[in-house]
Amino acid sequence: MNVNRIEQDPPHAVRMDHDSASLRRRGRAAVGRVCMVVSLLLIHVGQPQATAVDWPNFRGVRHDGISDEKGLKTSWTNPIPMTWERSLGESYSSMACVGNRIYTCGARDQKQMVYCLDADTGKVAWEKAFAGEYTNSYGNGPRATPTVRDGRVYIQGGHGRLACLNADTGAELWSKQFDKSHEPTWGYSGSVLVEGDLAIAIGGGSDGSMAAFNRTTGEPVWTCGNDPAGYATPYPFTFKDRRFVAALTGSSILVADIKTGRQVLHIPWVTDWNVNAASPIFHNGHLLITSGYRTGSGLFKLSLDGDKLAAVTVWKNKVLMNKFQSCVLHEGKLYSSDQKSFKCVDFMTGEQAWEQKRVKHGTVTLADGFLYLLTEEGELRIGKASPEGFRPTTTASVLSGRCWTVPVLHRGRIYARNFDRIVCFDLRP
Repeated sequence: MNVNRIEQDPPHAVRMDHDSASLRRRGRAAVGRVCMVVSLLLIHVGQPQATAVDWPNFRGVRHDGISDEKGLKTSWTNPIPMTWERSLGESYSSMACVGNRIYTCGARDQKQMVYCLDADTGKVAWEKAFAGEYTNSYGNGPRATPTVRDGRVYIQGGHGRLACLNADTGAELWSKQFDKSHEPTWGYSGSVLVEGDLAIAIGGGSDGSMAAFNRTTGEPVWTCGNDPAGYATPYPFTFKDRRFVAALTGSSILVADIKTGRQVLHIPWVTDWNVNAASPIFHNGHLLITSGYRTGSGLFKLSLDGDKLAAVTVWKNKVLMNKFQSCVLHEGKLYSSDQKSFKCVDFMTGEQAWEQKRVKHGTVTLADGFLYLLTEEGELRIGKASPEGFRPTTTASVLSGRCWTVPVLHRGRIYARNFDRIVCFDLRP
């Protein structure tokens, strides 16, 4: 982002009478006031003109797919200006954006890679091979998105190697390797959740359905459950002033007390091939789960049950069928491009408000009341989120090939990628 430079006249010199202590004191005070003004001006000049909350992890700071970006241009008649593009190698990783740095993954020389890019130019600030090669018939390379917190980057590779890196240099600070016998069929895909002093990841089996580590040292803190690993990122939420974390394992919904790892809720949730990959959504005392194939979705009302949680099914149907795509919730409505279509569904009833057929396997981000839909074919569609229907104000081809990675909005730009290439477009007016 360009910052306009403010030219200033030099401060007036302060004349001091060496024979007068009073004049010296007044002179020192005047100089102090001038220096303070100059310092404040310099601080102002050094700041970007527009501020935005960082996007430090998968689905953003609130884990909901909703950006705090405002004032973006949503109606384009001319092509959206591309700022830069770069090939990074195979990966389904999305982007974490902190300050003027973009963190994402790729593959090179039979290694899984983390890349740190300059947000303005796309140039590589550093790159780090953090795990050995991962291959799969549905696409090679890392699946997870980096998580960035307090100068550290946390990432889990397809074979279950968990690494913590220095965010400025890429130097490895600590690592852990989960038992490869617990590896899910299509590779470890959940991102690392950083909560307080903990880094929480999906393990599976004897490694724990969820496993928490001290995020500074990597020392184990707790494990919860022994169900097989799922593909979703651990999801934190607050209920009745208590903090919990939910995991979609390969066969269940598992909820733990986030500080201790003590299991407080377990709901069987079986899908074809143990694929539970979409992020849950907690809202107003209710927890939404959605899966693809032949399973569908369910909404559960939570309540305290002693030192545990109880869940009552509010609705369960096959209106939403999210294989890996996650919904966004806006004004009581869910928006998603699932395995069948792009649609709007009421959160509390599960009833469908509208759908656009043949728009399947897309990914959705929301900002300032607008949906940013990236279709599987790489078409970006921008339009108002409304239960009355979706009428794009902009439709632009931004990528080609398979696009299963959710786009990210940050500092007036949108970052999107296909299996190999990341692109950056400027959405500022």
